[in-house]
Amino acid sequence: MSGSAHSTVLSGARVVLPTGTVAGGRVIVDGERIAGSAGEGARTVDLSGHWLVPGFVDMHNHGGGGASFTSGTAEEVLKGVRTHREHGTTTLVASTVTGDLDELARRAGLLAELTQQGEIAGVHFEGPFINPCRKGAHKEDLLRDPDPAEVRKLIDAAHGAARMFTLATELPGGLDSVRLLAEHGVIAAIGHTDSTYEQTRQAIDAGATVATHLYNAMPGMEHRAPGPIAALLEDERVTVELINDGTHLHPAMLELAFHHAGAHRVALITDAMDAAGFGDGIYHLGPLEVEVKEGVARLVEGGSIAGSTLTLDTAFKRSVTLDKLPVESVVQAISANPAKLIGLYDEVGSLEPGKYADLVVLDAEFDVKGVMRRGEWIVDPLA
Repeated sequence: MSGSAHSTVLSGARVVLPTGTVAGGRVIVDGERIAGSAGEGARTVDLSGHWLVPGFVDMHNHGGGGASFTSGTAEEVLKGVRTHREHGTTTLVASTVTGDLDELARRAGLLAELTQQGEIAGVHFEGPFINPCRKGAHKEDLLRDPDPAEVRKLIDAAHGAARMFTLATELPGGLDSVRLLAEHGVIAAIGHTDSTYEQTRQAIDAGATVATHLYNAMPGMEHRAPGPIAALLEDERVTVELINDGTHLHPAMLELAFHHAGAHRVALITDAMDAAGFGDGIYHLGPLEVEVKEGVARLVEGGSIAGSTLTLDTAFKRSVTLDKLPVESVVQAISANPAKLIGLYDEVGSLEPGKYADLVVLDAEFDVKGVMRRGEWIVDPLA
């Protein structure tokens, strides 16, 4: 793709490409896209001393900026989306929580419209097909066993925008539901599960390809009962979600996942709720009341962790500075891998000509200084 006279050259930064990092590299933006060359009258923006990385892709997110994806109006959903964009997330899948089936179908319809408008990248149904003993912040009396007919109802309600379902695949109907999702090109994710090692392997063989927030809301590993974690980490067909906020995971468990699965099989997510980018207070996650105190979200009744207040820029910085992961590995986990999973890697997830000009400018301390989405600055590095 060649550039026009209206193209912009972002030069001087350390540019993270799929092939590695280029010091003093440059990225050419022409309209909404990344171009292969610049026109004669191109404007140059000097980003020396900075990192230039692809826009972040969050495949598991319930809200932000005081707004909920699970219950808010279209305007409120867009408010939450804007909040996450300011923190570098240029592509976002909106996640639901357990609710009445008809209510979830209506919610899917609203989120499908926003998907068609290009504001979000689809819908992730988390619940109601999960295990009551691993329910986390889901209302127990609304939980149900996976039923392929009901799964199909929600797929249809999303009008092509369904990207992922989180299921407790050991429950009756679980494996059949996984097969149905695989047939329809929708990710079957294992989560909120009490599955054994053997049951988890069966679900993977049936077509499950993602571990919903690995370690959280599932049995731990034991030497004679390795459980779902070992099965999910060892299988090359599975990508594991990780919430790197310092609350959901001990750093050693994050390192274990990156070491054992490899960076190519990790997706960093937020699992964010309304308070992300907003502050402490009382909120609702679906029908349940949540208190956010010192940035940690917990159910008022019972005290379970209720999503996070994380934004992906914080996850990025934490992964590189505290966890000492290579920048290239973090970029893979926070951009490329989730983009591939949700079927959008031909458009987003890396800095390559022809793709959308979705990118993040980070300073030497890995703080966000600029965010561009589809060729327009959301956060202007020169402002």
